[in-house]
Amino acid sequence: MTDTSSPSTQTVTIIGAGLAGSEAAWQLAKRGIKVRLHEMRPSKMTPAHNTGNCAELVCSNTFRADHLENAVGLLHEEMRQMDSLIMACGDKARIPAGTALAVDREQFAELVTTALQAEPLIEFVYGEVTEIPADGLVLIASGPLTSDALYEQIKELTGEDRLCFFDAIAPVVDAESINMDICYWKNRYDKNVEEGEDGDYLNCPMSETQYKAFVKELVNAEKVAFKGFEDIPFFDGCMPIEEMAERGEDTPRFGPMKPVGLDHPETGEKAYAVVQLRRDNRMGSLLNMVGFQTKMTYGEQKRVFSMIPGLENVEFFRLGSLHRNTFIKSPALLDGTLRLKKQPRILFAGQITGVEGYVESASMGLMAGRFLADIVLGNEPNSPPSDTAHGALLGHISGTRIEDFQPMNINFGLLPTGKKRDGKRRLSRAERRRSVSDKALETLKQWLEE
Repeated sequence: MTDTSSPSTQTVTIIGAGLAGSEAAWQLAKRGIKVRLHEMRPSKMTPAHNTGNCAELVCSNTFRADHLENAVGLLHEEMRQMDSLIMACGDKARIPAGTALAVDREQFAELVTTALQAEPLIEFVYGEVTEIPADGLVLIASGPLTSDALYEQIKELTGEDRLCFFDAIAPVVDAESINMDICYWKNRYDKNVEEGEDGDYLNCPMSETQYKAFVKELVNAEKVAFKGFEDIPFFDGCMPIEEMAERGEDTPRFGPMKPVGLDHPETGEKAYAVVQLRRDNRMGSLLNMVGFQTKMTYGEQKRVFSMIPGLENVEFFRLGSLHRNTFIKSPALLDGTLRLKKQPRILFAGQITGVEGYVESASMGLMAGRFLADIVLGNEPNSPPSDTAHGALLGHISGTRIEDFQPMNINFGLLPTGKKRDGKRRLSRAERRRSVSDKALETLKQWLEE
């Protein structure tokens, strides 16, 4: 628990107790700074949330890859180095998912909420915020599902209209209702699995005939109507499975239904396509359909997904759904430390700034919390170097050309290129990426020490 002897009488207002707002509140409280944390849930819910807990995960239960050959794994490690609440709770709520960091979503949100409620410097205020405070330091971390009333305030404040994209949620099913005579547990290429153990992913194999019939029904199924929002794009990282199918018959088979490395562990049989499911809770009683975000109507989801071998009689705990995400024109509005150029006392963080993904949102909350602490303590906010994952994301938010700006996950394309050779030997792709991560962590350590 934090020492309650605050170095300042100033209180920072944070709007939104999602991943970014929760992380920012934690960073501030740990530095002895008072926080007033506003959250409209549960008195007013969003189209995607189910509880009033802080940092509730709505789309999937994974923080994606957790190794340094992947850019998001680098982001994980940088956050751990900076005492991230989100990563600490994610590690505690971790459930098996191969090399990915997946969590029991209920336990995760409860851990975050409990930790924040135990902080004496954090005051919770429940109810919708319809007006941005007229003075004092404010962090707007209201997320991509910002209420209409608050967004009108943001639009008035910034003078910019909203930008939007659609996001889709994958279904969650009852594990006991799956036909295990057909499905099998296996990681791709048996990666991260010791001899004699099962994998972390449940695989539903498809023949060529089954796959083509399935794809045809994905294309023909009834979809949710947009009604006036037809020009709003989908974020590629959460592309609905039927949208993939419409791009070409083989598109899903080279995406989430890729069969490579998933030969049957007993028979060695190779499938034409594979649907994978991943644990959604610690007990393994609920499974998430990996990469199966969808905009199909509920009735069509049940009909079409029951065509998947092993899921003929599956029971759905949660069906897939569609929601609209909102983000601001950050390159035009924010500086490199997330401050609003027009009013530097106001900062933005999370998905509303134009980063995409759970970890990316939390990481920008972490940065905002540190920047706000600098301001309260009378220091100029100090951004991490651009060759760190956090610095790269801040560069995307503030340095991208406005006309090219779109939500983005962390990726190695945002970071400087790693070394290509070790003497005369050409490094593999994984080795090059690891060299970028190693350099980023070294740079971050120096920055933190300074």
